[in-house]
Parts: sequence; C-alpha cells; structure tokens
Amino acid sequence: MQGKDAAEDVVIVGAGMAGLAAALGLHRLRVISSATGEIVREADLTQQGKRGPHEIRCVRRNVLLQALEEELPKGTIRYSSKIVSIEEDGDIKILQLADGSVLRAKVLIGCDGINSVVAKWLGLAKPSYSGRAAARGFAHYPDGHGFEPEFLQFIGHGFRSGMLPCNETDIYWFFTWTRSEHDKGVDESAAKMKQFVLDKLRGSKVPEEALAVIDRSEMSDVLAAPLRFRPPLSLVTASISRGNVCVAGDALHPMTPDLGQGGCSALEDGVILARCLGEALAGKDAKGSGSAENGRIEAGLREYARIRRWRSVELVATAYTVGFIQQSDNAIVSFLRDKFLSGVLAGRLLKMADYDCGTLSN
Repeated sequence: MQGKDAAEDVVIVGAGMAGLAAALGLHRLRVISSATGEIVREADLTQQGKRGPHEIRCVRRNVLLQALEEELPKGTIRYSSKIVSIEEDGDIKILQLADGSVLRAKVLIGCDGINSVVAKWLGLAKPSYSGRAAARGFAHYPDGHGFEPEFLQFIGHGFRSGMLPCNETDIYWFFTWTRSEHDKGVDESAAKMKQFVLDKLRGSKVPEEALAVIDRSEMSDVLAAPLRFRPPLSLVTASISRGNVCVAGDALHPMTPDLGQGGCSALEDGVILARCLGEALAGKDAKGSGSAENGRIEAGLREYARIRRWRSVELVATAYTVGFIQQSDNAIVSFLRDKFLSGVLAGRLLKMADYDCGTLSN
C-alpha cells in the first residue's frame, strides 16, 4: 500500500492492446505510467493500408501484446491486479484492488475491457448483446499449410465464416452465428463447439479445404463468446472523459468483430491518448495557457474524447450493420447483399481501415 501522499502520475487499468499502447506512448513521451491487468486476449484481425493498395494481415494478439510489453520498462505492469472500486481524494483517484492494496493516481485511464469498472464509474451505458456469438481458432501446419495469403469468407445462411493465414504455418479462422434454441450447450466444451461449426459449414457446402482447417484445430485454440457492443447512439453523449479519468479500447467502444478493427482501434486510442495527455502534462495544451497541471490534464483528456467520439460511433455502428447484412438469411436482405451490396460493404471495410491517427507528437 502506498502512503497517502504518494501517487502515480498515470495509472492504466488493463494491460490489453489499448492499455499497453497508451503506456508505451506515454513512456516514449517521458511520462511515467503504471499498467495493471492481465495480458491475455483472443486473436483478432487487423487491416492496414492508406488509399490502396490495401492489406489484410492476421497477427496473433498475444504476439503483439508481448511485443508492446517488451518495450516497456520492467515493473511498469502489475499483473493480476483487479480494480474493485474507485474513490476520490480531491483531484487524486484512489483505486481499491482485490488483493487489498491501494493505488493513488493523478490520471486514471480505463482500458479494462468490455466489463470495465472505469466505464461504469463514468456512467457509460452497458454493452448490449447482439444476439450473435463467435467461435475462433487456429490451425497449425508444422510443414507449411500451402494456402495463398488471401482472406476467404463465407457469408449468409445465418452465419459468417472466414479464414486467413497468419504466416506459413498458422491459419486463423472464425465463425459467427445467430443464437437459437437449437444450439444450446454447444459452448460447453471446445470439442462440441468445433463439431457445431463443422456441421453448420458442411450443411452449407463450404469447400473441404476450409473444413479441414477447422478440423485440424487443437481444442486449446478454439474459443467462443457472445458478441456484445456499446450502443453507438449512447456514445454520442457519453462521458468518455471526466476530470482526470477516461476510457479506451473495449472499455470505450466494444464492437462486433465484423470489421476486424478491434485491435487496430485500440492502438489508435493508445496513440491519440498518449499524445493528448503527454502534451497536457508537458504544458502544451491547445490554448497555450499556463493553467495548473490538473486543468491541463482535464483539457488533454477532453481533446482525446473529442477526437475519438465520432470514430468510435462510426466503428461500432458499421461493424454491427456489416455483420447483420453479411450474416442474414432473410431472403430480401440476402438478395440485396448478393446483387448490390457486396461492393458497398467491401468499400466500408476499407474506409474503416483507412484511418490515420497521427504520430505521438504533433
């Protein structure tokens, strides 16, 4: 436990993509930060490119997290430190941890995921269940899989599925579907989930080579979860920041995975947040005033919230819409999708990826 007068400059709750990106950005701007949390997340897709030619790259999330972590000074991350409550002592935020210890923070950044304690403290709306679920997995080919570096996708019939090589030996696959009474119990084990996915795909005449990838997956590499999102309209007026507290990553904009932008948007948050906060702490606030440090911090976090608000709204809304259209088995929606909307959806995917968050310093 720290003494009453001791306080960290910045405490980042959560050591996922957004938390580590923000911590690393602040470190490179010479701002001391302390991250708490676990370094385990499911894999995700990221899209890269600027007005073509575009790329889609698949990176194992734990590999990217490890790369970010290794750039931070030892002792920056405090593992398995769950935040129980947040209290205030003037401008200082007091964090009660599950192990009984206490942290005092001049700045509190919530990167603690979809069930964020910090987002709840700020009063953000609870994430909503989309009615859909997702299964994900990896197939490993020690001698090489032989697939071209292409993204294969199968849509319609009430599901959306795809696969993408990560490298010469690993292939990532996913399967999203709309929950029903008929699939109860499929997520009781990885084996049941894998068999459920294979049965659904076989019934839709998906190519055998795609089925073989899923069939090859080890049980430990198969994950499943319900898909939730923060209602985009709630983000229009939400308190993304208040005083010296803000949120980023899934704590801010949880979305369905239909854009492949979850990890990318978290990195965007980290860069922009580090830039805004770093400039504020250095006394370079937008108005150039000589206001007190707390005032500069609040102004920096407000600027971060201003920049990220509409980007977050657009990401969440577009992801939900794309997923609904691509996965729908409604006859009218399917006809419009197959005849007219495929190009539009592809364009939206590229537009969402074609975003420049700038650099750490202006």
